[in-house]
Amino acid sequence: MEAEGPAPAGARRTGSPIIPPGIQPAALTAVLGLLLAGGAAAGRPVLAVVLVLLEAVTAAGWFRLNGMWPARQGIALAFMGGVAADVAVLSVNGGHATAALLGTLGGWLLLVLVLQLRHHGSADERLSSLTATSASTLLAVVAAGYLAVDAHFGSHPVVTGAVAVAAAVLVRAVRLPGGEPVSLAAAFAAAAVVGVLVGSATGFGGGHGLLLGAAAGVCALVGLRVASYDWPSRFVHFTAGVALPLTLAAPAVWMLAAALS
Repeated sequence: MEAEGPAPAGARRTGSPIIPPGIQPAALTAVLGLLLAGGAAAGRPVLAVVLVLLEAVTAAGWFRLNGMWPARQGIALAFMGGVAADVAVLSVNGGHATAALLGTLGGWLLLVLVLQLRHHGSADERLSSLTATSASTLLAVVAAGYLAVDAHFGSHPVVTGAVAVAAAVLVRAVRLPGGEPVSLAAAFAAAAVVGVLVGSATGFGGGHGLLLGAAAGVCALVGLRVASYDWPSRFVHFTAGVALPLTLAAPAVWMLAAALS
């Protein structure tokens, strides 16, 4: 892979680099979450199509969050890892979906490592490229976990988790009296309540929906916090800020679906 150094620093600025993505990225996350829920309800092939979009935004967002731009080769490699995971999960029966996901991740990380042998930059550049590409690949494959959940445990956990994330990010983006603690508590509560409502409506169960919605909400808030580092550009908010809340919730959805099934 060619050297992919950090983006130029650009103009100086003052103030905290931690700025929440805001309402527009939150609205995009909510739309993407609802598309995931609709795709899960419609069937695995439709869900896979929506996941391709999530994986692309996740891969691009992680590189931009790390200040590495342009990074076309790394983004393409991470994105194709997610697509390969989708194909692998679609190719096996439900009971082997998780194994297919983990096998793809292991194989793709090995490919990333081998490709770094062609990197002719300095030691620091090679380390930065390897770290960013490996992490981006991991996240893209993790996003495909929604497909593994659907294959193994059915669509209800995916629908519940995706809608809970959508609720959490929308509430978190609204300015509420009381500041940060109130906003975080309200977003968490919204995810839990929506989990109960969606879980009850889908047949997943209100109690199960409460646990899954709360866990997905916590992961969504963590994703928003990570993406709140908006330097070097606001593009971070419209990539990582959109994708990470949903991507980071995928492992929680899988673990709770397995525990509650």
